Amino acid sequence: MPHHVLRILARSLLLLAASLLAVQAVAAPQTLRLGNTAPYNFLAFANNDLQRASLPVQRAVVLLHGVRRNANDYYDSGEKLLENAGFSASDTLLLAPNFLTPSDRRAGDDMPLWPKDKWMHGTESQSGRAGIAGFTVLDDLLAYLGNRQHFPALKEIVLIGHSAGGQLMQRYTLLGDGDQRLRASGIQVRYVVSSPSSYLYLDDNRVQDGAFKPVLTVMCPSYNQYRYGLERAPAYFTRQGLNATQVFQRYAARNLTYMVGELDNKPDDRVMDRACGAAMQGATRVERQLNYLRYEAFLAQKWHIPIDHLQFQVSKVGHNAARLFAAKSVARTLFPTR
Repeated sequence: MPHHVLRILARSLLLLAASLLAVQAVAAPQTLRLGNTAPYNFLAFANNDLQRASLPVQRAVVLLHGVRRNANDYYDSGEKLLENAGFSASDTLLLAPNFLTPSDRRAGDDMPLWPKDKWMHGTESQSGRAGIAGFTVLDDLLAYLGNRQHFPALKEIVLIGHSAGGQLMQRYTLLGDGDQRLRASGIQVRYVVSSPSSYLYLDDNRVQDGAFKPVLTVMCPSYNQYRYGLERAPAYFTRQGLNATQVFQRYAARNLTYMVGELDNKPDDRVMDRACGAAMQGATRVERQLNYLRYEAFLAQKWHIPIDHLQFQVSKVGHNAARLFAAKSVARTLFPTR
């Protein structure tokens, strides 16, 4: 066979191999088995084969999707974040869990399923494996990652929630208790709350005329009910028996970062929470986040509990997960060089 034909054939084989590797790099959905007493299935995308007996990663980054329940897209965004941070699948597990509804294509009878967007409330599933709280799923994910037989070298878990996932994550930073069980294992847990459209407050104060004051209006009687306040809180929280001060003390001790795109400032955004309880928190996602940081400082002074949570805005980015997580400033801030 002529040499030029051999060269063309070799080049073609190399291109074919590269294309096959690219296809293999696309994450396929995997099924996690979560929970100890009554295990259940949960869909996730990951950059490692989770069926391996042991994974030597030192870090896990868990990325929660938005209201569209498109964990595969968030997985892609997470890969860009890890690339910008200089991490690879050999040292960092990227995990994008997928909350599902009964109508979703990959839903199964042994999975907890929620009606529409109710998963982001942290409340209990109503179909499939009913009675499993969204907060419990996060507890079980932490327990799964804390299994030293499966993850013997793990040192850090970073939980990131964006948009609707940010709403679930923000409430979990206050009400969740899954990280308590990892302390003895030497695993640090960090939380990142990205661009939620509403927040959980711990008392009846809201910003009014530039200052925090108790709300007296009767125009929004539900402003302090869950998900905006602790009234009628879910059973996951009430069983803990904590008062608001105790909740804040635990919350203040957590390693927590808030972030939002600087252009996420449109009050007419179509996926913005427009309930009156949310509207009392500010007009836009940027304003609501900045108001919540001011609220933290208000409670810290009121209850004499020190707090030091980071907040930053991502320049030239609106409410767009792909652009936000692709920004190099996000990787630098969330994973600073140590």
